[in-house]
Amino acid sequence: MEKSSNLIINGSGSYPGGQYRKISIRGEGTIVNNVDCSSFHVYGTSEACENVKTRSAKILGEAEVKGSMEAEEALVMGTMTVGGKAHLKKMKIFGLLEADDRLVGESAVIKGSISVKGDVEYEKFDSSGGFEIKGLLSADTIKIILSFGESTAEEIGGGKISVKRGSWFIPFTNIPLSKRAGFLDAKVIEGDEVYLENTKAAVVRGNSVKIGPGCEIGLVEYREDLIHDPSATIKTKTKV
Repeated sequence: MEKSSNLIINGSGSYPGGQYRKISIRGEGTIVNNVDCSSFHVYGTSEACENVKTRSAKILGEAEVKGSMEAEEALVMGTMTVGGKAHLKKMKIFGLLEADDRLVGESAVIKGSISVKGDVEYEKFDSSGGFEIKGLLSADTIKIILSFGESTAEEIGGGKISVKRGSWFIPFTNIPLSKRAGFLDAKVIEGDEVYLENTKAAVVRGNSVKIGPGCEIGLVEYREDLIHDPSATIKTKTKV
């Protein structure tokens, strides 16, 4: 089948996989086989029993992919669950993404939350939401704004790592409701340049390390320089 037909689901039912130009689900739809399409847009509820490959994924409702998911661009404003590997090249998460395997791509913007049981690998990782990563979070550039709750990762590794506390603001004003809105917990954080706030870690390693307010660090190993806020707790500091 060539990519010339569309699959539009407004009611409910089960449909075959294959190659489609456009898939749009506004009702409740189940796709029973592998699917390859140009766009995969879900406004209602969908279940893909195998793998999904698409250029554009837009999830405003609820989508469950039991196999792997591959998309050039992915926008999640609702909820998406992926049972296999998720390769989302350019990803923006305003809702919730859950992945039972690895999550990989080029650029990730997290304003909602993600929960990943494996590793997360991106070139650029930018989060002002929340995340729970059971494996390694790695990226060339990692920028984390701790806006709410607790974000966790087993390990974090990158070139430039910046973790700053965020604030909830009174609507339509610049008046913060809290100066300690979020917290990061990781066993190991390692990068070339590391700046941390509101972070608890057993080990922090880097060339240039700056430990800001609200941090509790077991061991800091640095090669060039270490700067730390007087209020931060560091048990051991070692120049290597």
